[in-house]
Amino acid sequence: MKTSLLVLIACCAALAGCTRENSSEQNKRITIAVIPKGTTHEFWKSIHAGAAKASQELGVEVIWKGPLKEDDRDAQISVVEDFISRRVSGIILAPLDDLALRAPVENAVRSGIPVVIIDSDLRSDSYICFAATDNYLGGRLGARRLAEILDGKGRVIMLRCHEGAASSTAREQGFLDEIATFKGIVVVSSNQYGGATVETAYRASENLLGPLKGTDGSLTIDGIFTPNESTTFGMLRALQGTGAAGKVRFVGFDSSPRLVEALQRGELQGLVLQNPFAMGYDGVKVMVSHLNGKEVPKRIDTGVTVATPDNMTDPDIVALLQPDLAQWLTE
Repeated sequence: MKTSLLVLIACCAALAGCTRENSSEQNKRITIAVIPKGTTHEFWKSIHAGAAKASQELGVEVIWKGPLKEDDRDAQISVVEDFISRRVSGIILAPLDDLALRAPVENAVRSGIPVVIIDSDLRSDSYICFAATDNYLGGRLGARRLAEILDGKGRVIMLRCHEGAASSTAREQGFLDEIATFKGIVVVSSNQYGGATVETAYRASENLLGPLKGTDGSLTIDGIFTPNESTTFGMLRALQGTGAAGKVRFVGFDSSPRLVEALQRGELQGLVLQNPFAMGYDGVKVMVSHLNGKEVPKRIDTGVTVATPDNMTDPDIVALLQPDLAQWLTE
């Protein structure tokens, strides 16, 4: 009896070992393309780092490639089509246009390549999972923070990002819906776009602020909201150039070293923070699980919070404001 039991235990252990070995060998054959909207902002570097961490843990290959600018739809479509031709195991995509990228994604799925969408939604149900911030909530949180520091009254503006980006569009709508609940606040402008880069956002900010100056040169507005990293930094530069930085209440979105410094100096009163590292990490984990035949969630909420001068030294906030990416990225 004891002999039979020992044989059974040995067989189970051997089977488990073989299963782990087979799984490891299977993962080594997995190649996942991760395609961001752009490759210049700190936000995308965090997504890259998260994907790199997951690839190391799971033993899969991750290929990182995307357009340089976040308004180059043709370039991102070309990247997707290239990876379809290369027959990668799976694609993780942050679509820079919720409509223009639908056909390439559906083409990938028809070709037998599963797709995980991160950061920004797509007008399609072909993907296996969507891992992202609740962007509408992020916009509402930005509005609440701005209303709080304005004591519920004043004249405010919002500089939009660019058309077709589902993530920033949801933030903008969330901001407008929430700020409308504060009857003492008037939205002076909300229809101007900053574009996909810091430079275009800077020029748009200057053009937006120009007519809003009084006879003494000071701004006639009390508050500003911007929905992403480039619009936030572009607006910050414009405010600094006019000497208005710190005088107008300003809540932005996302983080970078220069925005953290502005928060410390009081030139920003709030930054709505996502968790891009989690988007990259969860995206790869979900894709590998799916490729290994496991059931995966259709939606993963990666969280959103607001950093302020008062809470920016809290460990959880520091991890979002200044993530340690060097250990995962070699470039």
